[in-house]
Amino acid sequence: MNILVTGGAGYIGSVCVEQLLNAGHGVTVFDNLSEGHRSAVDPRAKLITGDLQTRCDIEDALEATRPEAVMHFAANALVGESMTNPSKYFRNNVVGGINLLDAMHAVGCKRFVFSSTCATFGVPDRMPIDETLPQRPINPYGESKLMFEQVLRWYSEIHDLKYVALRYFNAAGASETYGEDHRIETHLIPNVLKVALGQKEHVEIYGTDYPTPDGTCIRDYIHILDLAQAHMLALTAPQSAKYNLGTGGGTSVREIIATCEKVTGKKIAVVEKPRRAGDPPRLIAGSDKVRAELGWKPQFQDVEKIIASAWAWHVKHPNGYGD
Repeated sequence: MNILVTGGAGYIGSVCVEQLLNAGHGVTVFDNLSEGHRSAVDPRAKLITGDLQTRCDIEDALEATRPEAVMHFAANALVGESMTNPSKYFRNNVVGGINLLDAMHAVGCKRFVFSSTCATFGVPDRMPIDETLPQRPINPYGESKLMFEQVLRWYSEIHDLKYVALRYFNAAGASETYGEDHRIETHLIPNVLKVALGQKEHVEIYGTDYPTPDGTCIRDYIHILDLAQAHMLALTAPQSAKYNLGTGGGTSVREIIATCEKVTGKKIAVVEKPRRAGDPPRLIAGSDKVRAELGWKPQFQDVEKIIASAWAWHVKHPNGYGD
């Protein structure tokens, strides 16, 4: 297929672009490079620089490429920032997304894969988090993603758009070529690995008194290659759908740090801090629906293998992409 990937210069988008190309698809990346990196774009793909909030940018890109499908990763995704600058999140994640859908409609592109988030559920009533639970976001980031999911439902009903929304929590790991390099790094695993690389003195643990076996938060970590596989399977979905993605297991903050020490052979200094507001003790995604309906089967169930792939990439790229 001829596929346009928005946000294809970012962490998840870059690996999905690589895997799409490996599978024989033609790929054009659309990215404003505010968070992504030019050197993270696979050289086999075409790069169009532009901004979703500028309607003519995305209209021109769709007119020029005439894709058969769009994968949409372009979004702001920092929960803390969304609490201080909600305008940025609603403008980019909702308004920018609507501009994209309108441009697709204008050229007759009817297939859409959306990189959503389990943050749309807020603090869940039970675990694991499956698709039947109520969605009650607790921050503008999660709210913006939920709002766009609702927009997709109406575009599907009115414009016959076929979409799949994929919700997941903690993307981690790397392919052999592309990895995680955020300009503002908030994710646990890369921050722990920065200590192992000697780039940070310590890693912070926010909250050690949660009702979990070791007192620290538990999260569901999913390998970036498994996410890429899910996005490619979504291209084959027979009808519009929403799926949660996870391994079904959980790993605590302390367990992640201990595993990073094992993988790197380095001692990781830790500073314990109070809980952050809004951090649930345990978040695990239930993915029975996507496994049953699309045949998705994650290959990386072991968090040690996920961390080992991330470490291998960071050792090769100690300064990230360098731009």
